[in-house]
Amino acid sequence: MQKHPELAALGKHIRRLREARGFSQEGFAAAAGLDRAYYGGIERGERNVAALNLMRIARTLDVDVGELFPRRDKKSVRYPESAHRQGMTVHDRDD
Repeated sequence: MQKHPELAALGKHIRRLREARGFSQEGFAAAAGLDRAYYGGIERGERNVAALNLMRIARTLDVDVGELFPRRDKKSVRYPESAHRQGMTVHDRDD
């Protein structure tokens, strides 16, 4: 199974947050009410995790949902080629 790079980055960031709070993967999955194998797939970037499960993870980590996502350089955002064909564009911003 090929991992999407952004899902892999999300999983890696969630793993760091979990480890910083002293949870084992199995213990964290149980505390969040998630299947251990499913949660492991999230950390490995193999799962396109549902919003409800992101909320469970955030609540268990005691963080806002947005803190689960790794920071990105705004100028590096790229739309897929299909978005460009539909006339969507990305403009670099300095905010």
